This record gives sequence, structure tokens and C-alpha cells, in this order.
Amino acid sequence: MKWRYRFVFFLFVFLFFLILTRLFYWQVVRAEELSTLGKSQYGRYIKLMPKRGEIKTSDDFSIAANKLAYLVYINPKEVKDKEKTIDVFSSILDLEIASVSASLSLDRFWVPIKSKVDITTKTKLEKLSLPGVGFQEEYNRFYPEASMAANIIGIVGKNELGEDKGYFGLEGYYDRQLKGKPGISSEIYDAFGKPILSRLNENSKSVDGRNIILSVDRAIQFIVENKLKQAVEKYGAEGGMVGVMDPKTGNIISMAIWPSFDPSSYQEYSEDLYKNQFISNIYEPGSTFKPLIMAAALDSKVVKPDTKCPICGGPVTIYDYKIKTWNEKYYKDTTMIDVIKHSDNTGMVFAVQSLGLDRLLDYLKKFGIGELTGIDLQGEVAPSVKNEKDWYPIDLATAGFGQGISVTPIELLVGFSAIANKGIKMEPHIVSKIETSTGEIINIKPKKSSRAISEETARVMTEILTYAVDNGEAKWAKPKGYRIAGKTGTAQIPIAGRYDPNKTIASFIGFAPADDPKFSMLVIIDKPTTSIFGSETAAPLFFDIAKDILTYYNIPPSE
Repeated sequence: MKWRYRFVFFLFVFLFFLILTRLFYWQVVRAEELSTLGKSQYGRYIKLMPKRGEIKTSDDFSIAANKLAYLVYINPKEVKDKEKTIDVFSSILDLEIASVSASLSLDRFWVPIKSKVDITTKTKLEKLSLPGVGFQEEYNRFYPEASMAANIIGIVGKNELGEDKGYFGLEGYYDRQLKGKPGISSEIYDAFGKPILSRLNENSKSVDGRNIILSVDRAIQFIVENKLKQAVEKYGAEGGMVGVMDPKTGNIISMAIWPSFDPSSYQEYSEDLYKNQFISNIYEPGSTFKPLIMAAALDSKVVKPDTKCPICGGPVTIYDYKIKTWNEKYYKDTTMIDVIKHSDNTGMVFAVQSLGLDRLLDYLKKFGIGELTGIDLQGEVAPSVKNEKDWYPIDLATAGFGQGISVTPIELLVGFSAIANKGIKMEPHIVSKIETSTGEIINIKPKKSSRAISEETARVMTEILTYAVDNGEAKWAKPKGYRIAGKTGTAQIPIAGRYDPNKTIASFIGFAPADDPKFSMLVIIDKPTTSIFGSETAAPLFFDIAKDILTYYNIPPSE
């Protein structure tokens, strides 16, 4: 009899541990999975998406706003006429029949059908009173000024979870500020799939995104975009770009690229257009780089404005290379003032050789060449400057006139603007204020990056650049009565180890008024066909825009 008792005892012990093990498996190992499954049968968690912050110009006008839209969802268990529902969804919501049919076949209480549905479409569906169909509020990006400043704004796409996410420009750089914080609500259903309870945790309330206010002036942006588009068409160019900055604060007043795109229908455009080329395009600047080199040579006192060039009577030979002037005119014993006026490559070779490689590299760093500027836009790149050991005599010589060295437009504009700002380089910014969901205003203060040159050198260089505008190749286009400092540029494009003689990047860089600059500006025309020279394409556009900006600022002529 004892063995029977023992058998029963051990049997119960075995069953006890078996049950205990099974309970451990269900309650611990698969607890989360089963909990999720159970909740899906009687309820769901609703993610309450916040309103995305708006992007506003300096006059507080929203150029990226929000429009109310709806998420259409359905409870498949409440559908009475499946075929009718499929037909309605496929026709009104423009969905594939197979996709709708698959959604209605799911054994769930809540299935999303389509997001970002406008109010007109929602009204059409509501009038049909389809069982099980519901709507959830959400927001769609809306652009009151259409494609204005598209390359500044960027786009709002979807992340891997299907949620709104900013890409490129401001939308990408400030995505965390703009998107806000989503909230969580739980909804419980009865056995028939009807909601019976909704609960919102106080700690899970959604927080709307922050608004960002730009330093961009909407009126100037409109002027710049229109004139840039007209110039690209007039000169038969592949494209162009313009950047306007306040040299004293680093605030970006305007930035335009053509061709551009419409952010409300960005999917219809090439992805290459999404990038802001002013901060991401790498190019050889040509003669617009000469003011930086000459400023460095003057600042280091290796030359003076009236220093005569001893090698400017003809082409300069460096090993197997022969450096000529752009028009093959030579000026023996020309001064550094006239080197800039004539855009004399041989004179710039003398200036940069006098400067030397060590000092050149030091000044390039002071001007921010080879480094990110820190502008608050997603997508900025910075081409690196070669290590000292990798430079050859010909590299030093060509760097003097902006060939063989690469920059981005924003790098050049920021570096050049130091001349306009008494030698101090400012960090560029496009956002001036951030407005929280509670109405608090956070001001973005101007930030000094470095002193590139002395105040005295900046003053002398300003006079040289003003003299170059008054007496240079583009003097015919300058607005009468204004003192404007600037420099033309015509950079050849390197292709397969050589420079294409017929394709150039034409540019003009300058600031105005020269004595008290209110703006600095860089204009670039990519591969113009009517003329390859900056003096005949980029310079007229620069002066045309500058005249309108000076008028807009109510700045009278001083001469």
C-alpha cells in the first residue's frame, strides 16, 4: 500500500511543478505578448499626435503652417456590407480594392485605412453613414506662400513607423522642436466592439510642437526668388542661387535656389532638388575668393595696398604650368589695389606667395574655410582643406585666385562677411526666435565665431573692393549713388582632370552700403550660356537685387 501512496504523492508533486512551470511560462515568459493580444481584443492604445510647430518669417507670417486633416479608420467587426464598404473606400479614398479587402478581413476592433484625408472627403464618407467607420483628427502641412523658401523649409515625410518626420532644411534640423510630444490614451471596448471607456494619463498628454521664427524677410525673399528665376532663364543657365546675410549678426535675410520644388507635393520632384545647394554644393569659387587672400596678405603685412607686383608683366611660370590673366592683359608693376580691380591672377600669385603656405592655412581657418559654419539647416557639408604636406607650389599659386580649392557658398559668404563686419566672423543663423506651446519666446542671440582680420585691414579691404566696383568690369550695372564693395568671379569647372573652357560658375559677392553694411550677398549662376563671365551675368543680378533691398530698407544714395 505504501508504494501506492508514494506514487500518488509524487504524481501530485509532479503535476504541481508542471502547473507551476506552465504558469511561469504564460505569466512571465509570454506575459507581454499575451497582454498585448488580450488588449487588442478588448481595447487599444491611441497615440495622440500633437500639432506640428509652424515656421514663420521675420514678420510673423507662417510659410509652413498646419491644416486640419483626418485619419480614417474602421472596426471590421461592425461592417455589415463588406462589398459596399470596399467599393466606397476604393473610389472615394483612391485605394486599391485588394488593400481595402485585406484591411476589412483583419480580426481587430480598429484598423487604420488612410491618413491625411481632407475635410471634403471626410464629409463625403460621413454622409454615407457606413457602419464601423470613424475619424481621428490630425494635421497636414500647409504652405500659404506655395514654394517660397522651399529649400530653407525642407519637407515633412514619414518615418519607419508612418509618423510625420522632418527632412532637409529647417524641418530636418529642428524636427525635435517642431514635432512636439505625442500623448497616449487607452480605449476599452465591450464584446461587440463598442467603446465603453476612454482614459488619458495626465503624464501622457500631448504637447504641441514649438513655432520657429526666422530672420528671413518675406519681402526680400520674394524679390530674390523672382529675380533669380528670371536671371537663370535670361542667361540660359542650368541653375543659380543667392544668399543674403546681415554681416553684423549672422542672420540670414534670404536664401534662394533655382530650380526649386513645391514642398506640398515634393514626391513629384527629383530628390536632388530637396537639398539646399547653398549649404551643400562644393565648388571652386574663382575670383570671389581673391578678397580673402588679399585681406590675409594685407593683415599679415607682407604687402600693402600700394605694393607693386614684380611678376605681373606677363604670364607666371611654375614648373610646367603657365598662369595667365583671364583676358591675357598684363599690367607691369601694378599695385595690390589694381590687382583686385583688374582681377589679375598673376598679381594674386604674388600676394599668396608673399603670404606663404603656413600663414595661408592659418587665415583660411580664421575665415572658416574647410569647416562647418554651424548654420541651423540640415544638410550642411564642409570640404576639407588639404594637409600642409600635400600642398605643391602650383597649389599655393592657384589658391590665390580661387582655383584648386573648394568651398560651399555659405562658407564663402560667411568668410567674406567678416570684411564687412570690421574683421569679425559671425556664426550664420536662420532662426531668430523659438516660441513654445505655452507662448514663451526664446531669443537666439548672435554669436561671434572668430576674428579673421583686424578692423584696420577690414577698412582698407572695403575701400579696395569699393574701388573695384566703381572701376571694374561690372561698373555699368552698379546702382548710381551707392557705395558698394564687391568682387566678380568666373570659375572654370574641373572635369576629368582639366578645366572646361566653355563652362563656368559665374558669381558676384559684395556688401552694401560699404560704409555701414546692412547686408552682404553672394550670387551664383551655374553654367550660363549667353556669357561665361560673372561681370556679365552674376554682377547685374547682384546689383539688381541690391538696388531693391536698399530701396526696401529706405537707404538713400550717399554719393
